[in-house]
Amino acid sequence: MIAEFGLALLWMAAALALLQLVAGSMALTSRGRELGAVVRPVAVAQGVLCAAAFASLIMLFLRTDLSVKLVAMNSHSMKPWIYKLAGTWGNHEGSMLLWVTVMGLAGGFVALVERRLREDTMLATLAGQAFVSLGFYAFLLLSSNPFERLAEPVPEGQGLNPLLQDLGLAFHPPTLYLGYVGLSVAFSFAIGALVTRDVGPAFARAMRPWVLGAWIFLSLGITAGSYWAYYELGWGGWWFWDPVENASLMPWLAATALLHSVSVLASRDALRAWTIMLGVVAFSMSMIGTFLVRSGILTSVHAFAVDPERGSFILTLLAIYIGGALALFAVRAATVTEGARFAIVSREGALVFNNVMLTAILGIVLIGTLYPLLTEAFGEKVSVGPPYFNPVSAIFFVPMLAVMAIGPLMRWGNDRFARISTMAAIPAVLAAIVLLGLVVAVPAVKWLPFLGMALAPALFVGSLMPLVGRNLRRTPLATWGMVVAHAGIAVSLFGVACDSAFSIEKLVAARIGDSPRVGPWTITLRSIEPVAGPNWTALEAELGASYAGDEPSLIHPQARTFTTPPAQTSESALLTRWNGQLYAVLGEEAPGEQGANRWQLRLWWKPFVPMIWLGGLLVGLGGLLALLGRVAHDVRRLRANEKIAYRRERQGR
Repeated sequence: MIAEFGLALLWMAAALALLQLVAGSMALTSRGRELGAVVRPVAVAQGVLCAAAFASLIMLFLRTDLSVKLVAMNSHSMKPWIYKLAGTWGNHEGSMLLWVTVMGLAGGFVALVERRLREDTMLATLAGQAFVSLGFYAFLLLSSNPFERLAEPVPEGQGLNPLLQDLGLAFHPPTLYLGYVGLSVAFSFAIGALVTRDVGPAFARAMRPWVLGAWIFLSLGITAGSYWAYYELGWGGWWFWDPVENASLMPWLAATALLHSVSVLASRDALRAWTIMLGVVAFSMSMIGTFLVRSGILTSVHAFAVDPERGSFILTLLAIYIGGALALFAVRAATVTEGARFAIVSREGALVFNNVMLTAILGIVLIGTLYPLLTEAFGEKVSVGPPYFNPVSAIFFVPMLAVMAIGPLMRWGNDRFARISTMAAIPAVLAAIVLLGLVVAVPAVKWLPFLGMALAPALFVGSLMPLVGRNLRRTPLATWGMVVAHAGIAVSLFGVACDSAFSIEKLVAARIGDSPRVGPWTITLRSIEPVAGPNWTALEAELGASYAGDEPSLIHPQARTFTTPPAQTSESALLTRWNGQLYAVLGEEAPGEQGANRWQLRLWWKPFVPMIWLGGLLVGLGGLLALLGRVAHDVRRLRANEKIAYRRERQGR
């Protein structure tokens, strides 16, 4: 009965979403204003019902109810409970139910706590959120029912893709979905403001926490996904411009631009039309990513290939949401006033420049992602990878970093470059010194890693400069957040550049006792032993890894074999030092002379590569500090306004 109960809850949540849309829309007219009182409670109830439906699906997976089709296809009774839990969203239907659940809870939370917007704008926002949710409810209930029963229960489930049987599945997809859904809320705010012609600082202050929260989750989700692919797939890489990787990067780029734009609108009442447009674009990118991953148009480790009918459904939703939003923007754009003006040399000017650069990079990634799909539709297969993405995006990325280093030093509204020339010269001189030193010391390195290693320390120093001359104890959390996030970008950039410039790879066929070298490391193959896990068996190598003659440390790469479903995976072994990471993968056995077989070992020495993910964590931490600072500031402002209203009321008496 759990499956039927969950399905009934999902239908009731969809019905409430329809009621929320109708009541919210009618409340904007003179005849239906009374209906406005039911919109907020309905939004909260819808979120609760949807969450209960998702909890029902989790229970089915934890119990391994093999009468439910989704459980039978994606779970197994012998799997550890954490993979049963993560398997709930490690498939098409479950991931879409998670999407709808987070969207419902987000809409309910907005209805519960948001009091800064005009009531008509709030109602229009909740109606827009219900409109978006309805499409996904229809998709689940009509095309991708997660609670579908089998005619006869099966004796055992098919199991989860072994590559997904990792703790990364428990963290990476939910984090990304929280980011995607945060952008859906920002989209609904933008639609609501357009409908009621209420595009101003109050709208931006209400929208900003959602954009910031979405950006934090997207940053952490992309960082986690990159590290997951790095250690799980056994190929030694952290990013390959895979279309599904790009599907998460594009919303992040748009959200980064939107975050800066909405901050300008909230603080300076400028960039009104630009903020609305970016709100639409950011959600558009998350919808395009959803289409790419779930339409069956891609074949990838983490793409859910499904039938074309479902892909057509998602494409239709994309056309309705994005086409409708753009049409509304075209109709109402003339009513969005210009807002406050600012000089080119100002903090607003620097933010606009970087937003243009981010938008250009977004266009490059979008074209490079969709072009191979377009050519394949005409019978021509084309591969677009790092040789296109790296140099073309660098054309815009490099000047963006340069402006990022000095932009926070500028004043709002109007400034003179001469005022900050001394401070701006410090990161510029530092970049020139590092670049010159690299050219002299390692002239064989390519120009892109050179630029990265030169710009990273300059950006790091530039990110700290807004703290110069401040009382650090009284510095707002939002300022600390900006500093930490910008420093995180610099740290990641340094890790990327060092990995690209100095990474060493070695493939060897070693006997027991052999000691190949890779970079400063000496690796001794000590033994190969069979081991068994909860739902797999493996051959495990014991490697003694000695750095520059130091006492060796033991690492244990594995070649695993899964039976349900049948698959083989490589479990890499990592050994991390302050200056980099040793990466080892065990390959196949090869016959050797006189019965002494050899074992393939793939070894990498990757200098400073952990800084890539350390920087990602700093970016997320910076966003969190900024979010806490903004929320605390808004709470103080709300309390101050309440006190003023209370005093006026008492004086009136």
